[in-house]
Amino acid sequence: MTIRLLSAALVAGFLAACVASGLQFALTSPLILEAETYESHSALPVPGGHAALRANPLIVQAHAGHGGEAAWQPAAGLPRLAFTALATLVSGVGYALLLGAALVASGRGITAGEALRFGIGGFLAASLAPAIGLPPELPGIEAAALQSRQLWWVATAVATAAGLALIALRRTPVAIAAGIALIAAPQVWGAPPAPESVSLLPAATAAKFAARSLAIAFVFWAVLGLGFGWAWTAVARGRAAPAVRSA
Repeated sequence: MTIRLLSAALVAGFLAACVASGLQFALTSPLILEAETYESHSALPVPGGHAALRANPLIVQAHAGHGGEAAWQPAAGLPRLAFTALATLVSGVGYALLLGAALVASGRGITAGEALRFGIGGFLAASLAPAIGLPPELPGIEAAALQSRQLWWVATAVATAAGLALIALRRTPVAIAAGIALIAAPQVWGAPPAPESVSLLPAATAAKFAARSLAIAFVFWAVLGLGFGWAWTAVARGRAAPAVRSA
């Protein structure tokens, strides 16, 4: 079971990371480069880091800086793209392991369709719900302190995942009410507010980046679910084939 879970997670994470990295390089990386030109012409400090820490934490950008301090970062061009792809791959495998563990714990049959439904739930919990309070942001836009944003993101993702599980798996009136309350609680509490500031970055560019980041995250989770379900079945078939031949 463990080897099967790890194998399926590696395959799913690799497939999802390849698709997400390609979309990211084509759709969001140009916007980040554009935003950096505005950031370089702005005298405003950027507390709490850059796009890698304020964007959707699912798709990681290899970027630098915390609180305006100099920090190591990969060189522009191919090195940055390579580090971004590597970070996305590591994230993909980690999320695939969580997805697989949730599927196994649910006691349901693991198929591509069932894994896809869990993948969409992962998108809702880890990407869409946190983005309501902390949408993906570009360099040059001020944000609240990093630690407070991370805590709110984790609390929102966990509460939303638990709420969705109660609604989808329990399906009793009490469970549904509790699930809705869990999903709404972080939003009612509210995300850490960002300090008021003036940004040179056009609002249309920031909105485009947020929308594209969420679209990529949806594709990422969909491929992750489908890939995990397919790989889970493929591993079982691969093990069954030698047993049939030996018999």
